Amino acid sequence: MVNPVTKLSRNAAEFQARDKKDKKRIVIDGILNNALYILMALFIVYTAFATDNFLSLGSLATLITQVAADLPLALGIAGCIVLTGTDLSAGRVMGLSAAVSGVLLQKTGFTNKMFQNLPEVTIGWILCTLLIVVAIGAVVGIVNGFFVAKFNLHPFIVTLATQLITYGIILWFFGLNGNNGQPISGLSQEYKNAIGGEMFRLGNVAVPWYVLYAIILTGIMWFIWNKTTFGKNMFAVGSNAEAAKVSGVNVFWTTVLVHTLAGIMYGYSGFVEGVRSGSVAANTGMNLECDAIAACVIGGVSFVGGTGKISGIILGVFVLRIIFVALTMLGVNSSSLYIIKGAIILCACALDMRKYLVKK
Repeated sequence: MVNPVTKLSRNAAEFQARDKKDKKRIVIDGILNNALYILMALFIVYTAFATDNFLSLGSLATLITQVAADLPLALGIAGCIVLTGTDLSAGRVMGLSAAVSGVLLQKTGFTNKMFQNLPEVTIGWILCTLLIVVAIGAVVGIVNGFFVAKFNLHPFIVTLATQLITYGIILWFFGLNGNNGQPISGLSQEYKNAIGGEMFRLGNVAVPWYVLYAIILTGIMWFIWNKTTFGKNMFAVGSNAEAAKVSGVNVFWTTVLVHTLAGIMYGYSGFVEGVRSGSVAANTGMNLECDAIAACVIGGVSFVGGTGKISGIILGVFVLRIIFVALTMLGVNSSSLYIIKGAIILCACALDMRKYLVKK
């Protein structure tokens, strides 16, 4: 493995050996390719000076918990982007999983419990519920992957369709047993403790157990992406599906499994979201796929396909969440956040495509 200092020295020497025109082009390309990071860094520095609590331990703890909640969704959708696609159904699948989790894990004796005959909430029942919602996510993922791979449909169209179907199922689900669309609340204390219970404290803010679960899931995804044949096949299909097929890669099953794995991550995200929000409404998870897509693109997962790193996704989620926290501290209203979020996605995609065109 090349020493980073040696590599940096070598690159510096190569830069110095170039003529003036090449040096100017390299500097301009470097600034443009990293413009988003540069602007975000400047914004973060400004916020640190403009507010008192931005760099406090409490803010750090809040940031970590929010990143841990956002990361699984981004890790799931990143695989779809590696395949040159996307997944618009992610937020709704997460919402359905949160609703199912909430209903199955309402506390015994709760007045508005949707199904009074459900068993008492124990660790075993919590794990069973997790398997159920993960299976729901996997089924949606299989459907997405099948239609994309079998009929060569664009993932945008397929996942838009499953997004609408899933939302219809959510609305139907919230109307069951006389619930009439009311939010699902009264979650059991056992469920809350297992997911959102205090693991340790930073400052005066508790860091919940789902932070540890997010770390474990991230490690598993890193292993899948980097150390398995499936991970190598995923990048091969994303880079060039036809070439991958000629090389012996089963493009159909690789595509289906990538979307299935994404669905599993959405199911888990919904399982956690129920505790985070305290109750589950029909609009839970709405548009959260936009945050996940933005984080992936910021983190270097390219829509061109075949490019992406787990470390980049983590960085993207952190950067995006820091921006939202900073904007809130600066008093920016929630309506403006949507405008900023859209601008970030547009700029990130444009810069990503520029890098691809320059390479060509």
